[in-house]
Parts: sequence; C-alpha cells; structure tokens
Amino acid sequence: MPSAWTLLSWGSEGWLDDIAYGVFITVSLAAATLPLGLLIGFFVALAKQAREPTLRLAGNIYTTIFRGLPELLTLFLVYYGVQIGLQNLVRLVDPTATVEVNSFVSGMVALGVVFSSYASEVFLSAFRAIPRGQYEGGYSIGLTDGQTMRLVVLPQLIKIALPGLANLWLILLKDTALVSAIGLSDILRQSGVAARVTREAFLFFGLASLIYLVLAIISSFGVRAVERAVQGGTDR
Repeated sequence: MPSAWTLLSWGSEGWLDDIAYGVFITVSLAAATLPLGLLIGFFVALAKQAREPTLRLAGNIYTTIFRGLPELLTLFLVYYGVQIGLQNLVRLVDPTATVEVNSFVSGMVALGVVFSSYASEVFLSAFRAIPRGQYEGGYSIGLTDGQTMRLVVLPQLIKIALPGLANLWLILLKDTALVSAIGLSDILRQSGVAARVTREAFLFFGLASLIYLVLAIISSFGVRAVERAVQGGTDR
C-alpha cells in the first residue's frame, strides 16, 4: 500500500492535484456567490424598511423562506427544480430535447439566496443604526436620494455591517461543501473520492479539515485588512 506521502503527492499515484482542483472550485464558488448574495441582501434590506407595505411583506417572506429552509434542501430545490422547469419549457418546443443545469451555477444561486437572506438582516440592523439626521443632512445640502445613499449612508453602512458580513463569509466558505451533493468537484467531493479509492478516510478527510481551517485563517487576515482600510477611509 502506498505511503501517506505518496498519496498526498502530485502525479498519477497521488491525489494532491485532484484536491488542489477542489480547492480552486471551492474558492471560486464562494467568491462568485459573495457579490450575488451581498447585492440581493442589500436590496432585500431596502425593501424591508421601505414605506410601501407590499415591499416590506415581500422582503419578510423572502428572508423567512430562505432562513427557514435547510441549505441542502434549498440547493436540491434549485438544482433539480430549475432543471425540471426548464425541461418542461423546452419540451413545449422540442419533445425530445433534454436540459442539464450547470452544478456550479446552481450552487452559486442556492448559496447566494441563503447568504442574502442572512445578509439582509445584517444590512437592516446597520441601516437602523444610522441616525435619521444623516439622511436629512444630505438632503439639506441638496443631495438626491441616490447621492445621499452613496456618499453619506453607504460608507457608514459598510463600516457597521462589516463584522456581521465577515462572519457570514466564513459560514459561506464552509457551506460550499454542500455542493458535493450535486456532483461539483469541491474539496469535500475530491477528498471523498480519494478516501473511497485508497481506503484512507482519516487521511483525506483530515486533510480536507486542515484546508478549510487554512482558508478560514486566510479569510480572517483578509477581513482584518478590509476592516483597517474601511476604518481608515471613514476616519478621513
């Protein structure tokens, strides 16, 4: 039986190149999901504090659904549900046609809506922490609603919301492991394949754990750098 060093090497006898590809997929998925989740979460937060009751209701329903459903179930609903829906639409035109939904895009959408539902609560709390006088001050010097939001509110909003969003990023990074259930070759799936083939489950799942911890540590340093930059930018 090959040694642990051989199994963790590059090349035909080792699995490190496959796991490295899984790391690339995991980081790419998290990086692609983050802006989607932040954008949706921001607009959901705006809707939840709007004067229009319909918008507030829609925002509350959105967050209730995606905070209440398990992440894995949301992933299955997006992956299989969208595929079935598109299949039915395409068969209206061509009964023999088949549709396959990309697992990366499905994972990004599913994790994005879950992330956005939590991010909206972080943004909402940050909005409420900004005094109403900040808005009125912007209007008093002739700024429009959009200019007041961009120049006065957003810099303060980012500063207040950043710690909560940083925690959500770490949760998102771990939740990417769920996409292995729909066949995406992330860290967990590649480690699982290696564990089954070599019968060295502890070795490869231990390596996967270490990789996730390293990614979390790197993210923590990155978050601290962003926090310092934001603090410096808002203090000037």
